[in-house]
Amino acid sequence: MAKKICIFSSHYFPYLGGVESYTYNLAKGLMKKGDKVVIVTSNDMRLKAYEKVDGIPVFRMPCFNLLAGRFPVSKPNKEYIRLHQKLMQVSFDLVIVNTRFYLHSVYGICFARKQKTKCIVLDHGTSHMTIGNPFWDRVGSWYEHGITAAEKYLCKDFYGVSSDCCGWLSHFNITAKGTIYNAVDMDKMQALLQNPVKDFRKEYHIPDDGIVVTYTGRLLKEKGILNLIKAVTQYRGSQKLYLMIAGDGEELQQVQSQASDRVIPLGRLSFEGVTALLGQTDIYCLPTDYPEGFPTSVLEAAAAQCFIITTTRGGSKELILDDSYGMIMENNQTNTIKAALEDTADKTEYRKKAARRAKDRLLKNFTWEIIAEQVHNL
Repeated sequence: MAKKICIFSSHYFPYLGGVESYTYNLAKGLMKKGDKVVIVTSNDMRLKAYEKVDGIPVFRMPCFNLLAGRFPVSKPNKEYIRLHQKLMQVSFDLVIVNTRFYLHSVYGICFARKQKTKCIVLDHGTSHMTIGNPFWDRVGSWYEHGITAAEKYLCKDFYGVSSDCCGWLSHFNITAKGTIYNAVDMDKMQALLQNPVKDFRKEYHIPDDGIVVTYTGRLLKEKGILNLIKAVTQYRGSQKLYLMIAGDGEELQQVQSQASDRVIPLGRLSFEGVTALLGQTDIYCLPTDYPEGFPTSVLEAAAAQCFIITTTRGGSKELILDDSYGMIMENNQTNTIKAALEDTADKTEYRKKAARRAKDRLLKNFTWEIIAEQVHNL
C-alpha cells in the first residue's frame, strides 16, 4: 500500500553532504516502491521556495544563515507561514526528521504532532559538532543538549544511521528504536561504472603502474584532508602515489595551494564524475575526525570496489569489519595515514581481495532497496 512520507532535512541539494545524499536516495528508494515523498528543507541558498526536483516536491523554508551557511535558523515570516499552510493540506502517514541539531528539526516534529502522524528522528552524528573553537564548541554542546531534550519530550522514536549513532543517542539518555542504515543505489552506480563519463587517469597522465588514492567529500579540516595531502607528499614507498581530491569546502584554497603532479585537486564533481573517479581508484582514503554517522563516500567507494582506508569514526567499521575488508586507522594523524599507505600500496592482491569482500557485504546490507523497504514498513 502506497504511503505519503514527509522528510525534514535542514540542508538539501545543492548543498553537498552525507545527510543530503541520504535524504535524496531514501526519497527515491521510497518512490520506487510507489510511496509519495515530500522533502522540507531550509532555503539556505535562496532558491525557489517550492519546486519538483527529480520528481520530488521540495519545500524550502525561509531561514537565516549562520556559521557561513552551516547552521540555518528558521525565519517564521509570511512566506514561512504560507508554505506551512500548503504542507498542512497533505495528510502524511510518516514524518522523518533528519538530525537533531536544528530548529528545523523541532519544526518537523511539531508538524507531525499537529498532523497526529507517526514521527521518527533519525540521527547522523557520533559526537558533538565542532567548529574548532573550544569556547563555542562548549556552547554548542549545551545548545545540543537543550534542543535534544525538547525533541525527546516531543518525540519518542529515535533511530541512528549506524550502531555508533545509536550509541551516541545514549549520551542524551535516549534508547534508539533501531538502525536505519545509510546505503547506495547500486543499480545506478553499476551503470555509471560501466560507462564512465571521464577518464581521469588519461587526462592527468597517470602511468599504468601508478596508484591512485582518492578523497571525495567536503574539504573540512576535521575530515583530515590536509593530513592526507601531507602523508602522500611524504610517502617514500616503491609505488608511485597520486592523490585525487574531489570536493569543495572551507579548506578549498588551502588544498588548491598544495597542487602538484602528485596532488590533484579536482574541485566539486557531479555524482557521475565522482563515480567515474572511484571506478579508476585503487585506494579510497577518508581520514576523518568529523562526527560521521555512516559516510556515504565510504559506501560509494565500496560499491566501486576500491580498497578503503578510513578511521573509527561513525559506521565505517560496520562495513570494514576487520583487515580482510579494508583498513581502519585509530586516528587521522599524518604519520598514521602515511604508515597505512606504505603498508598497503604494494599489496595489490590483498587490496583487491579486501575490496571484493567489502562490496559483497555492502550488497547484502547497505542498498537503498533494503533500507526503503525497512522505512516503508515503519
